[in-house]
Amino acid sequence: MRRASVEQELAALADLGLAAAEFDLRCYFSHQQRLRQDLAGVSMAWLRGGNTFMLRYALYRSGADTVFRELLAANALVYAGYSAGACVLSPSLRGLELVDDADAVTRTYGSQPLWDGLALLHEAFVPHYRSPGHPETAAIERVVTRYRAEGIAYRTLHDGQALLVNGPETKIV
Repeated sequence: MRRASVEQELAALADLGLAAAEFDLRCYFSHQQRLRQDLAGVSMAWLRGGNTFMLRYALYRSGADTVFRELLAANALVYAGYSAGACVLSPSLRGLELVDDADAVTRTYGSQPLWDGLALLHEAFVPHYRSPGHPETAAIERVVTRYRAEGIAYRTLHDGQALLVNGPETKIV
């Protein structure tokens, strides 16, 4: 099922004229330097959705969290993605356990989930907000309610919207 989904996304990116290849972060666990070398010359990283906590753990174990920060700071990479791929950019992942299973990290890897995001955004990223037909919309509403109650800064996006960050400029398209 995962393989079919990856193939579908690679084909969709190819249809847009992008030459895409999969980098499975699990293959880079404890191999940050190899990841850095393999990403040399790559102009865009597209991070897929899924479980935010599993993705954040994979970013950490592979060193991609550090490598992406370095490449973005050097203006050498465009970071793109959706759902979990954008949520990990938040300062914290607290609240997202209402949508994704944080304990999946423990069950799969025997490690505690990471609760800190990459903090590349200044506010929590909340996808699928009031997006009819999306299976996580009701859970996302609970996340927003919690963020409001706790005074946590957040940004919601409906399916079909994108957050474009270019230096100091941020806009929804």
